[in-house]
Amino acid sequence: MALSARAEIEAKQSSGGPIWDVYDNLWDPDSNPDGFVNIGVAENRLMHGELVARIARTPPMPEHSLTYGDGPKGSKRLRKVIAAFLSKRLSSHLPILPEHLVVTNGVSSAIEHCAWALTGPDEAWLLGQPYYGSFVADLTDRTGAKLIKVSFGDVDPLSAQAVARYEAAIHEAHQRGVKVKAVMLCNPHNPLGRCYSREALLAYLKLCHTHGLHLVSDEVYGLTIWQNTKDTHPSPTPFTSILSLRLDGLIDPSQVHALWGVSKDFGANGLRLGCVISQHNKPFLNSLTTPAIYSYISGLSDHVVAEVLEDEDWTDKYLITSRQRLADTFAFAVDILNRHSIPYTPGSNSGFFLWVDLAQLYRDKFPLDADTDVTQVIMDALMKNKVFLASGTAFGSERPGVFRITFSHPREYLEEGLGRLLLTLGLHTERELPDRTLAVARDI
Repeated sequence: MALSARAEIEAKQSSGGPIWDVYDNLWDPDSNPDGFVNIGVAENRLMHGELVARIARTPPMPEHSLTYGDGPKGSKRLRKVIAAFLSKRLSSHLPILPEHLVVTNGVSSAIEHCAWALTGPDEAWLLGQPYYGSFVADLTDRTGAKLIKVSFGDVDPLSAQAVARYEAAIHEAHQRGVKVKAVMLCNPHNPLGRCYSREALLAYLKLCHTHGLHLVSDEVYGLTIWQNTKDTHPSPTPFTSILSLRLDGLIDPSQVHALWGVSKDFGANGLRLGCVISQHNKPFLNSLTTPAIYSYISGLSDHVVAEVLEDEDWTDKYLITSRQRLADTFAFAVDILNRHSIPYTPGSNSGFFLWVDLAQLYRDKFPLDADTDVTQVIMDALMKNKVFLASGTAFGSERPGVFRITFSHPREYLEEGLGRLLLTLGLHTERELPDRTLAVARDI
């Protein structure tokens, strides 16, 4: 029997994605040496040992965790803990209160809730390029909302000057009869690994005030800020949370919302816990009560995350160590890229990413026709060598041949992935590659 039209479309699209082949066959040096090395998905694996050890010390969960708890928005305890934790860590201008939160099973669900509640079918979000690839599906797939992608050309997409491009996109949408309702920012930025300046955030607030738009700031990397010791220009921009700004006189505060979760800052994608934060819009949060049934977090995750975040001494040490490891691993990866003249976007100081341009290097080694889709050719070559990078096409890159590398992996794993990248680009010499990578080279 036929599926619905939307399910038929999704079935065809989802079955062909390379990421599912990667997940089904992940590399391990001992148990699966022929698998894929995944340095494309946004996971921070540098602190897993510390987090697993801390979770092991968590007291047994109470019987209450086996029930529906305090409802679909998260337990009272968890919301109180997150509110206090984020008020301090994000330097919120006003204290975040438990009633300002809706807890979800990951930030993806929080994004979809925002799309469902803040935009109707055929109403639009503005999203600057490049962007986190899953924003597209999270905002539009099940809500019917539209997406207007904003390009910048030579303008820095994180600058205050970029706001003029959003202004132009709003006017063009109006001329086409499309109603723009909201702007989505990712701060710190995925995939660029940089932060919006205070000046830029103020410009976005003024834009949204002028046009009556909601502004949602996805701050899932907000505590993942580290020191870049490699790039001198542009100078890294400090992180400023949208919640830290005084909104009086700038915008109706009910139009401003933020998102956060434990997936990135705590390297805990598998715990599936995020939240919507809205300090001045009770109707918005109330509207999520029923939809939140579909994003209910498990009682176990609720209990574990509350325990971890209540341990302030441990979280202080954890975040400090995580930042140092990320800085060290970034420097290690950049040294390899620089040694082989692989260009990347400089100035990162947040997240786990290197935004690399592989097009010219690949064309130099393997000439292609001018009209060839160089991004797809490189992706096919990477997959042949069983290394996965995130394609810039899926992230709205304005240039072909750009990919996102996630560097937040243990050294052995990252070396293997970068070795296979060098192999794909024809830049390796045998003495530079681990024996494991050479084994791959001999098999292809």
